[in-house]
Amino acid sequence: MEAVLWIVLAIALAIGEAFTATILVIFFAAGALAAAGAAALGAGPLVQVIVFAIVSGISVAAVRPIIMRHARSALETGETPFGVEAIEGSRGTVVDAVDSDQGMIKIDGELWQARSFDGNETFAPGEHVRVVKLRGTTLLVWHDDSPHI
Repeated sequence: MEAVLWIVLAIALAIGEAFTATILVIFFAAGALAAAGAAALGAGPLVQVIVFAIVSGISVAAVRPIIMRHARSALETGETPFGVEAIEGSRGTVVDAVDSDQGMIKIDGELWQARSFDGNETFAPGEHVRVVKLRGTTLLVWHDDSPHI
């Protein structure tokens, strides 16, 4: 019966992890599963709690730093960004006038929805802009003062 309680706790903790952004609660779910295993093998309540604490602590100390290291953005790690991370800082050409509500730019042959970064500026078709920020699938752009080849 104690094993079932530990399993229920592990499931509850795993579900709780889905609602947090900490990548922490899941390690306590692993500890609860280990305690369930100890309970199934006939260990007493004190041993179950000790197994829970040790497995949770070891998994937090050993595995979480590895996960967090791989979860950092390329800009934080100094690596070359790729995918949508590489969009920020890119140069584009305005295709449809860009203002605070609408607009379209072209970057490397691809069309992107764009809005003015400050919401006040308007960019005419043919103007060159630089991507300041990515919000969902919309790019926030500003003047590109660098020379174009």
